[in-house]
Amino acid sequence: MSSILKIKLYGSAQCHKTQHYKNFLTQSGLDYSFLDVIKHENLAEELRNLYTNKKLNFPTITLGNKRLRNPSDSELIKWIEKLK
Repeated sequence: MSSILKIKLYGSAQCHKTQHYKNFLTQSGLDYSFLDVIKHENLAEELRNLYTNKKLNFPTITLGNKRLRNPSDSELIKWIEKLK
């Protein structure tokens, strides 16, 4: 299932919640970009810039302009359906 919605997953390969979202998005057949904010400082900076407190809040999923910080599966599904 291909979608025009651009999905980005900011996280770390060592983070169990990040792994959960990677599996969830893959099993849902959604195209997404995984951005490892621990290995790449430029991606960490991109994530910090999404928040006014400039903290490295991961996992964060962006769906176009919508930002979700550690959402439940049902919340994630709701926003994906809404923004498709």
